[in-house]
Amino acid sequence: MSEKLTIAIPFYQRRDYLELAIASVLGQDLADWRLLVVDDSGADQGVEGWLRELNDNRIAYHRNPRNLGMVHTWNLCLDRATGELVTLLHGDDLLLPDYASLVLELAAAHPGAAAFCCDASIIDADGAPTFSLADTVKPLYRPRGPDPLLVSGEAGLRAIMRGNFIMCPTLCYRRAALGQRRFAPQWKQVQDLDFTSRLLLDGDAIVCSRKKAYAYRRHSGGATALQSESRLRFDEEFVLFDRVAERARELGWERAARVAGRKCTVRLHLLYRALREIQHLRLGTALGWLRYLVRQR
Repeated sequence: MSEKLTIAIPFYQRRDYLELAIASVLGQDLADWRLLVVDDSGADQGVEGWLRELNDNRIAYHRNPRNLGMVHTWNLCLDRATGELVTLLHGDDLLLPDYASLVLELAAAHPGAAAFCCDASIIDADGAPTFSLADTVKPLYRPRGPDPLLVSGEAGLRAIMRGNFIMCPTLCYRRAALGQRRFAPQWKQVQDLDFTSRLLLDGDAIVCSRKKAYAYRRHSGGATALQSESRLRFDEEFVLFDRVAERARELGWERAARVAGRKCTVRLHLLYRALREIQHLRLGTALGWLRYLVRQR
């Protein structure tokens, strides 16, 4: 079937969250979409049979023969998408009812752009609105300008290196613009920031709307939370920012290279974690974060 938008869900665990995510797709305010569930859970959780019971020919299912991991599964979602546009909906997140119509509207208004994103509501493990300092600060880094905002060139790269205001899970990609570009498999946490950085370095544009059309779930079992606690996220961020700085210099984008090389937001995040541990009297853990920060170049 031909459709404008493929919504692909990479699934790993928590079928209850997956069912909510799929319900949010079925609740979109337009019907011109195809849903693709790529099952990387490594165990039969009855998802295929449940999807068949929905009896909706817009829904397709693929189960990996073995566990491929996050990045390879994301890339498989891109490879198997058939729509002009493709969104990777995280299996524990939700689309708000006007997400599909918003990204189609942005794509029609900006035919030269490679990707489109929006703001997100933040929810907790139970789906209730919750406060997140990181997600509260994120919009403050957004450059002044119209809504939607066209992010491109050195100015766009400099902006996301200063503070990544793009809510990456909300991104919708134009398949024709991506070509053969995919998420880099060496990353476990920063693959989305790496991908958007490469789009900008390659001369592509991203259109960002302030409209909240996505619900991002913050919970202790999420990959972001787990990998931040293990410091993997920060290890990868320091490496990525250096690589972006090097590539920017090759293009003559000196201001963007300087901002990336400073890694200010990464350092501030580490300092915040240390201070939070001090607040809770976990002084040994705080000292560990501070030592880690001091060791970074």
